[in-house]
Amino acid sequence: MSHPPLNILFLCTHNSARSILAEALLNEMGGDNFRAFSAGSSPRENQQPNPFALKALQSAGISIDGLSSKSWDVFAAASPEAPKMDLVITVCDNAAGEVCPFWPGQPANAHWGYADPSEVEGTDEQRLAAFCHTMLLMQKRLQLLVNLPLAGVNTLTLQNEVRNLSNA
Repeated sequence: MSHPPLNILFLCTHNSARSILAEALLNEMGGDNFRAFSAGSSPRENQQPNPFALKALQSAGISIDGLSSKSWDVFAAASPEAPKMDLVITVCDNAAGEVCPFWPGQPANAHWGYADPSEVEGTDEQRLAAFCHTMLLMQKRLQLLVNLPLAGVNTLTLQNEVRNLSNA
């Protein structure tokens, strides 16, 4: 590793499905080059990760240890416990349209929209398939991210590179 890991925060409204999937996937795929986190703009009280998201991850052999739903306030705080983010990516259209808090360090940002798999109705198998499909789409884009030559890039270059991946 030639650079410290990039801290990436994935945002969604409730932090129960898409952002949870992205966090777990990148932590699995990114090795020592990335540290992924997730949060929501307005998680419900006692919000938990969607059981289908967790099941999809487990079925792919990806660890779900430590995954939890939390507010983006955890990361927007200028406290020593809050990791400094290098990149903030919204993964749902609702969160993309909201006014984000001030992020310490002014990280790069991008929007990667994905349909909400938790809105799919049907049998448990159909609902799980929707989560697996979303996970596969994320996995393809994240593979492109982990293969980018990011050592020594500035915030603007990082932002441009990651925004270009929204079309991938």
